[in-house]
Amino acid sequence: MKIGILSRNANLYSTKRLVEAIEAKGHEAKVIDHLKCDIVIEQDKPTIFYKGEQLSDLDAVIPRIGASVTFYGTAVVRQFEMMNIFSAVESQALVRSRDKLRSLQILAKAGVGLPKTVFTNYSKEVDKLIDSVGGAPLIVKLLEGTQGYGVVLAPTKKAAQSMIEAFHSMKARVIVQEFIKESKGADIRVFVVNGKVAGAMKRQGKEGEFRSNLHQGGSGSLIKLSKKEREAALTAAQAMGLPIAGVDMLQSERGPLILEVNSSPGLEGIEKSTGKDIAGNIIKYVTTAVEAQRNNPSKRRKIKSNA
Repeated sequence: MKIGILSRNANLYSTKRLVEAIEAKGHEAKVIDHLKCDIVIEQDKPTIFYKGEQLSDLDAVIPRIGASVTFYGTAVVRQFEMMNIFSAVESQALVRSRDKLRSLQILAKAGVGLPKTVFTNYSKEVDKLIDSVGGAPLIVKLLEGTQGYGVVLAPTKKAAQSMIEAFHSMKARVIVQEFIKESKGADIRVFVVNGKVAGAMKRQGKEGEFRSNLHQGGSGSLIKLSKKEREAALTAAQAMGLPIAGVDMLQSERGPLILEVNSSPGLEGIEKSTGKDIAGNIIKYVTTAVEAQRNNPSKRRKIKSNA
């Protein structure tokens, strides 16, 4: 098989590991910068050109779409889907995962535990917002933030008021979320592949830092999930329609609380913390899915009409 990896940087750990895993299984890998793809829209003849070359011989693509280029990246993924090329993550699922508010609504409907969250259209009732999540300390998150950026801890009510009012004055959309004190600056990243837990790590924020993201200097270590944590992660990934997902959760007194479901989770932290071949697991899922579609074309995934 020939498998394309949609990535802007061939030297990233995750991209290199996917290339290695593809080649280790005897397949051909092609790294494609999705921002350099030209989409040709024509009746019954969707095509993509990459650096002047028509991409028509791929069997599957694995999207590694950064949050800052979600719009064009998902357009490229959608075009591949229209060309009947299998995508490891569907374009619609990718779009859903990048909308923090929509994601939380979907997860709440699925019945998983969540930190109490409030979102308003620049409400002037700031005190009520703060009281709705149990008061300070609390978390203020930019809807467009990633990797821990745009996430602020307000230690007091006065600080929370100032932060929320400042964001609102800049017309920046934020969500206000309860602070889970007992998590002690740690969270769990569960890597899900094809409805199964491929690996899990506990991420601990550096001293004095409430964010546990590895990009913010946190550290990762192997963790054994409880039954409830495993079930919560699998339910969250399924609810979001993501066969490949990084599910982030907090351990709380009332059970696991889902923070986010990432559609392009990094491989470096999880592979080094667990010692598991997550990349190989992903490629096994992709090749098995492509073979299944070849053997039963009627089960080929279709783009929904509301895409």
